[in-house]
Amino acid sequence: MSFRKHLTLMTIAFLQANLSAIMAQNVMETGGTKPMPAQWIDKVTGHKVVRLVNREGDNASFYFNNTPFVSQQKSEGDLMVFYGKTEKGMQLFTVNLKTQKTEQLTNRQKVSGEMVCAKTHEAFYQSGDSIFAVNVNTHKTRFIYAFAPDFKGRVGTINADGTFMACVKATGDEEREILAKYPEKHDFFNRIYDAHIQHTLYVLDVKYKTLKQIRQENEWTNHLLFSPTDPYNLSYCHEGPWEKVDRIWNINIKTGENKLLHKRTMVNEIAGHEFFSPLGNTEWFDLQKPKGQTFFLAGINMKTGKEDRVYQMDRNEWSIHFNVTKDEQTFAGDGGNAGQVAKAPDGMWIYLFKPDGDHFKSEKLVNMKNHNYHLEPNVHFSPDEKWVIFRANFEGREGIYAVEVAKHQ
Repeated sequence: MSFRKHLTLMTIAFLQANLSAIMAQNVMETGGTKPMPAQWIDKVTGHKVVRLVNREGDNASFYFNNTPFVSQQKSEGDLMVFYGKTEKGMQLFTVNLKTQKTEQLTNRQKVSGEMVCAKTHEAFYQSGDSIFAVNVNTHKTRFIYAFAPDFKGRVGTINADGTFMACVKATGDEEREILAKYPEKHDFFNRIYDAHIQHTLYVLDVKYKTLKQIRQENEWTNHLLFSPTDPYNLSYCHEGPWEKVDRIWNINIKTGENKLLHKRTMVNEIAGHEFFSPLGNTEWFDLQKPKGQTFFLAGINMKTGKEDRVYQMDRNEWSIHFNVTKDEQTFAGDGGNAGQVAKAPDGMWIYLFKPDGDHFKSEKLVNMKNHNYHLEPNVHFSPDEKWVIFRANFEGREGIYAVEVAKHQ
């Protein structure tokens, strides 16, 4: 054998050995080291995980049912809106899902609101009494509306075509006083429910800048969410202990038709954490019959009003939040720790679910044993549905991650 050939073979062997070592180093326990590398293979599940946002400080993805994505026209990469901590507090940013480049969208005091309109390519937000919209591509900001100083309302959702927003206002100061005195959810939750404070639903016409009252009742009104396709269908809930409330409601903001989506069938049955499918065909929700014992994800057909898809799962598979792909054949869940309603002994996972008859067949995507579930992961499918995006604190701060749906080979 020639010296040159021998050297080439040695070089190949060296590279192979080092490549194997590098790959082995990146097969890791998720959250087992702080910090984690930019990407790794979860050693339990075999799925690739990446840190999607790499800017310094805390970064927070949206609540599970608030869609954060704006698709782009060509190959430049879809954008996702998220919150990042700055010296002025939390501000809105975008991350390019292809390049991971981040850009800041807002720079105002007390920015709030998880409202993205894919049609207009805008993120809507509130700062103080004023509402603005910023274009995620050009960063051009436009003023929408200013509430009267004594109104003390807060917008919660933008409709499918960017023409209406919805907000809720509590009458008087009692709710704000309870929240100020009892900032922890386990302290304020039952107190606000028991107070039966009058709440009023409003819609804001974005073009004409007019505010219209559409419903008023002595119930804790919360979780406003417009359909992603029907500009007039607004989902909201009666907040409070789920076993005591008729929770999930839809109101047509044009006609005023108001209806309860799910009626309880037994004592201690609960339904909640509702969300629309991406095409608005179904409103899905967590269903337990009774609470903490038997677990389902149920879907209501928006055309027929029938609860025609119900999938059971076991205790460990139950998740605080779920999400679904466009064809509604694949679901994701963010799991939960033993302190959640399911009391799951082994529930700390990011899950993928496939319907199998009337049950879910599950696959574990990420081991979340090093995550503190005080921060809820809130899963989203990426626009191409190849990744499940979630937030976590297993590196010691709040971050945004994505796990590849296909298992690493």
